[in-house]
Amino acid sequence: MSRERARRRAVREREAAVRAAARAAEAERRERRLARRRALARARGRVVSRPGRQTGTWAARRRRQRWSVLVLLLVLNVVVWVARPDWGARFAALVVSVLVAPVLVAVLVPRRR
Repeated sequence: MSRERARRRAVREREAAVRAAARAAEAERRERRLARRRALARARGRVVSRPGRQTGTWAARRRRQRWSVLVLLLVLNVVVWVARPDWGARFAALVVSVLVAPVLVAVLVPRRR
């Protein structure tokens, strides 16, 4: 009985050691990543922002304007879909709107400076 308990305890300790090693490796990777970010921030002389969605009123305004352009193009495509029965015109309107969308966004939505 005691040999069985000792064997189970040894198995538990080995598993705990593996988990601890994995946690230590993850912590080391996290620390290296933070150190790189800090070094980069010092080199640039400012704080490095986290990647992802921009926040703030200007970013929200740009997102609203971009969505407005896309909704406008969607409405125009629906109008063409209802008004024109032939598939060629529908397909052409879709292709033109996909090609024109980036141009409209570039022209209508002011860029951040």
